[in-house]
Amino acid sequence: MRGVIGLVLAGLGAFLILLAILLPTWVTGRVVKFPLNEYETATLAASNASYFSAASLKEKTGVSIAATYTIKGDASKGNSSTAVWDEYSYVYDLTNHQAIEQMTRTFAFNRYTGQLVDCCGASLNGDTSVRQTGLVGNVFPIGTQQRTYQVFDTTLKRPVPFVYSGTATVDGIQTYEFVENITPVQVATLPVPGSFVGMKAALVKAPEFDQLHLIYYVDPETGALLDVNQHQTVTLRSPATGATVLVLFDADLIATPASLHQIVALDSSGRGELTLLDTTLPIVFGIAGGVALIAGIFLGRKPRDDMAELAGAARAAAVPAAAEPGQEHYPAGLAGVVPGPDDESQGLTAQAPEAEGPDAPGAR
Repeated sequence: MRGVIGLVLAGLGAFLILLAILLPTWVTGRVVKFPLNEYETATLAASNASYFSAASLKEKTGVSIAATYTIKGDASKGNSSTAVWDEYSYVYDLTNHQAIEQMTRTFAFNRYTGQLVDCCGASLNGDTSVRQTGLVGNVFPIGTQQRTYQVFDTTLKRPVPFVYSGTATVDGIQTYEFVENITPVQVATLPVPGSFVGMKAALVKAPEFDQLHLIYYVDPETGALLDVNQHQTVTLRSPATGATVLVLFDADLIATPASLHQIVALDSSGRGELTLLDTTLPIVFGIAGGVALIAGIFLGRKPRDDMAELAGAARAAAVPAAAEPGQEHYPAGLAGVVPGPDDESQGLTAQAPEAEGPDAPGAR
């Protein structure tokens, strides 16, 4: 009975040690992933911003604006490996109480890596012909690395490099800083009155240029985007001279304290789950497994008293009680094959680790 208990404990110990190894190396990668039912709202704010009002046909300067981003997961379209989220952004002039612009986006991405997947009705402002590739941008891979990532840009409609530029602390959490730098690049051609660009024609086509400096602060453990600093300038240029003639949008947007607090709280919860799987449980299982394995090996050995009795009985059987005169018996030839306490212990100790293998009773 004692030997059976020892084998069971040894098998259990081996299993717990194996589980402690697999949790951070394999299980976490399969269990931890981005959710299907995500619902989150964040707000960026800017003061002293400028933009061109289509309603009044003139430029507004020195205004305060707010950009609200809402993400809602569509679980019915997702599966175990792919998530589908809907995004809605709304930029509003707080000073003059009027809308500036809005954007809608549906995107599918890999729940482990954050890479965009071309499926499931992905679209940008209702246009399903836009092929979204690269990283989704709203999240980075779990276990983000210190390297450049290609992230999809909704203005340029293509992936652009986000370069790792160092570390920063966001509300007590160390983050990786990634920077996107877009020098002025033409993104569209707009039909505008000639007077807007200093020309006599009633209607001309003027090139629209976009310039962007965007900083993402990413938690490398969870891949969560904790903070954003976005300075965007959109201008209209003269088709004749190439000079800037009109500022369509110019603002330096940063996350509001309320949004920052909410996002950090959600990220802290995710970090806690990862710590549990990557650190806490492996340590607990490793210690418990080691104790169980040692106890199993100890219980699997026979007590020394029993071993001594077995050795004595073997010697008594090998040597007759009264030898006849002239006949001498030399049991030395048999002494080497009668296991003593040390040999028995070594033999049993060599057998005990078999419980660590997949065929051990406890492992099943």
